[in-house]
Amino acid sequence: MDYGMTLALIGAGMAALLAGIGSAIGIGIAGRSATGVLSEKPERYGQMFIMVVLPGTQGFYGFLAAFMVMLQLNFFKQDVPVPDLSLALGLQVLIACLPIAFAGLVSAIFQGKVCAGGIMMAAKQPEMAFKAGVVYAVMVEVYAVLGLLITIFMLLKGISWPTA
Repeated sequence: MDYGMTLALIGAGMAALLAGIGSAIGIGIAGRSATGVLSEKPERYGQMFIMVVLPGTQGFYGFLAAFMVMLQLNFFKQDVPVPDLSLALGLQVLIACLPIAFAGLVSAIFQGKVCAGGIMMAAKQPEMAFKAGVVYAVMVEVYAVLGLLITIFMLLKGISWPTA
């Protein structure tokens, strides 16, 4: 059994799965607040929409990291074999995927909470929807972006990928 490949795929899967779970939870939190506001003020849909979808970006970041791993492993090339990975290399790939996996999970959940607060604020003071609601939510997003950047740097510069 190729334990190195198994560990690499576990890392890619964790990046996509945990960041995706965080996004689903964050969108759910913000979405519940938005539906409450929209039931009384449907004209505020545009203001609410951006704050509901913001926590979804972390899921895309996790997907991007998983996709990058699969590209390095030649998953999408028909005529090129998948390289053999040592146990150590597989572990390196798994560890490289952890920053976006966990940063995506946690930041998406907290971003959903910040967005829910922004939605409630925008219901009472619509002029503050962007100034405070979106800006505060983007501040939480920064940490997911940092997690993605660390994962990308580790995948591209920290690992000596085997050639096919």
